[in-house]
This record gives sequence, C-alpha cells and structure tokens, in this order.
Amino acid sequence: MLRVSLSEEVKRRSAIAAAIKISIFDHHFNFGSMAYNSVLADRIREYLADFPDLEIEEKTMFGGVAFLVNGKMCVNVSGEDLMCRFDAALQDEVAERPGFRTMIMRGKELKGYCYVDPTGFNTQKEFEYWLKLCLDYNDQASSSKKGGRK
Repeated sequence: MLRVSLSEEVKRRSAIAAAIKISIFDHHFNFGSMAYNSVLADRIREYLADFPDLEIEEKTMFGGVAFLVNGKMCVNVSGEDLMCRFDAALQDEVAERPGFRTMIMRGKELKGYCYVDPTGFNTQKEFEYWLKLCLDYNDQASSSKKGGRK
C-alpha cells in the first residue's frame, strides 16, 4: 500500500482543482497577466469592425483589455464588466442605467468613467447603447500624453 503524506495529498488535490477550474473557465477568460471575458472582448471587436474609418488599438489597461479609438481609451473589458469612458456631463443620466457602477480611483469618484456589469448589457440593444455612448464621446476626449509619466 502506497502511503502519501497529508501535505502531498493536499497539494495534489489543489493542483487537480486548479486544472479543472482553468479548463472550465478558459473559454470565457484570457489567462495571462490578466483575466477578462474574451467573449465580451470579441463582441466589442465585432461591433467596432463596422466602423472602418476608426483606428482601433488594443492595450492591456485597468486589469483587462482596453480598446483605444483614434489613440484614445474608449472602452475596456475588465473581468466580466465593461469599463466605459463617456461625457461626464451625462453622469447622472448614465448612472440610472442597469448595471452601472461608479468608477472609484484613489478614493474619489471618477466622473465620465463607469463599470457596467453584465446585467447592463444583456441584450444587443443595451450593449450597443454603451458602445455608442463611448464612441460618441471619443472625438472630444483627450488622449494621454505619449511617453508616459516621468
């Protein structure tokens, strides 16, 4: 009879559980330096493909993948959520939408940005609302300075 120490058995079971978890969720998430819903990212790519005049770039930002439009951060996928950039003057109106969650940075509300959980974009119409909101603001949005912080 083979005897295995308790710690070896715990390590073995943990490794099996981790492998199962990754295999189950792998088709929804991109496991690398970050985890985000790759199906949602594909939906955004598909939507943006209908606008051939836009210059689209993807970057890893905010713990997910950001879609920069014409050099400016427009929309992001973080985990299962959208992170949207929009006209801050619309904050109160947008905050009434299902799935809306205020974005907090360094302890302060960041107006003109929000997270939207999946309940806010269940339908194609809701999904398109958020992307249109972001694209409508993109022309007036400022771009980040090139070269990063010094």
